[in-house]
Amino acid sequence: MSGNHESIHGLWSSRWAFILAATGSAVGLGNIWKFPYITGENGGGAFVLVYLICIAGIGIPIMMAEVMMGRRGRSTPINTMSRLCVESGSSRVWKLIGWSGMLAGFLILSFYSVIAGWSLSYVLDSITGTFSGADAEFIGSHFGNLLASPGALLFWHTLFMVMTMIVVARGVEHGLEKAVRFLMPSLFVLLVIMVGYAMSMGEFARGVEFLFKPDFSKLTANGVLIAMGHAFFTLSLGMGAIMIYGAYLPAKTSIAKTSVLIAVADTTVALLAGLAIFPIVFSNGLEPGAGPGLIFQTLPIAFGQMPGGLFFGTLFFVLLSFAAWSSAISLIEPAVTWLVENRGMERFKACVIAGIATWLMGIGTILSFNIISEVKLFDKTFFDLLDYLTANIMLPLGGLAMAIFAAWLMPKIAVKDEFNMGEGIAYQTWYFLVRYVAPVTVIIVFLNAVGLI
Repeated sequence: MSGNHESIHGLWSSRWAFILAATGSAVGLGNIWKFPYITGENGGGAFVLVYLICIAGIGIPIMMAEVMMGRRGRSTPINTMSRLCVESGSSRVWKLIGWSGMLAGFLILSFYSVIAGWSLSYVLDSITGTFSGADAEFIGSHFGNLLASPGALLFWHTLFMVMTMIVVARGVEHGLEKAVRFLMPSLFVLLVIMVGYAMSMGEFARGVEFLFKPDFSKLTANGVLIAMGHAFFTLSLGMGAIMIYGAYLPAKTSIAKTSVLIAVADTTVALLAGLAIFPIVFSNGLEPGAGPGLIFQTLPIAFGQMPGGLFFGTLFFVLLSFAAWSSAISLIEPAVTWLVENRGMERFKACVIAGIATWLMGIGTILSFNIISEVKLFDKTFFDLLDYLTANIMLPLGGLAMAIFAAWLMPKIAVKDEFNMGEGIAYQTWYFLVRYVAPVTVIIVFLNAVGLI
């Protein structure tokens, strides 16, 4: 099994440790911050339906492929691809999959850390009662003032990056694994409580209808690309995170079952977030397509009005920060392991270097909300451009390359060895989806969205 390679960074202690870690990588700001606002921007139900189809038909098969490739290579994504190129007799140009994934993770974390900093800031606001009795106008103004302050954004961005590096420096079992064992179950429980609160509001039915009643007249080709891109973003595909986590997966653990469980858990959290947020949006006359600030302008209203809002508000933003934390550690892990393996660095030094580089890149996102907000390329700010480039171009194309490599270039015997599930219906379904459906769909949607077909 696993190509006779050993991970020098250790292994997950169990199948459930991997599931929690990979779910922690997948479940984060993408589910609770990004999914509601892009759903609002793209018309609701039709977008959600396309997103769910992308998760089932493209996301899960490619996640299985990425985990399988990671476990086969047992190394950082770049070195894993080098080993797989040798094993399959393929051109070493396919190493670019590893490089692209590591770069995508680096770019995403650079702006992800800034957004996570908003969560940390709101933890303090909740503790101090800033949102108690506040209306939509006050909270909208409060959020605007946060974005307008480069100093405040830099402080919270720095704090979040330090938190991330502390966990990553402790390694697989003592850092990554311990962090997610508590964070993920806690976040899920709190989201259920928030949905229960949303059900008590008069607009819950409208929120359900907005999420689950498709209106295809509101869906554009670009909306389909965004749905597919978010399927990759939310499952952490194409950015090296799942591949490096797969490298730590024990040999006899079922890749298929764990991949499905992770995707189901991730999607459930996204839908729960929508059910918690949209009733609050409609009840307070807010715009569902309000953009990246949606969650920071809706939930504080609920916490400011509900019984025990001070406690629940604080707890929610703490756990939102933790969810972001669990994703961030997976985003930086490929770069850290590459420095350890290829530059012979101690893990702590590698964490410091990778962390500082990411922190510096994040300053561009901070300034794009204030000082350089008018500076645009392709009609997008620095933050918008990074978000679009990674989620809608780099991740789908990275996933496409992985699908092609796994299904067309890797020796079948190696693939079957890792999956260890025979050639029954499950294997044949995966093989068909990853060999034909996923590549063709990604290519057609991508070319249509960029106006080439």
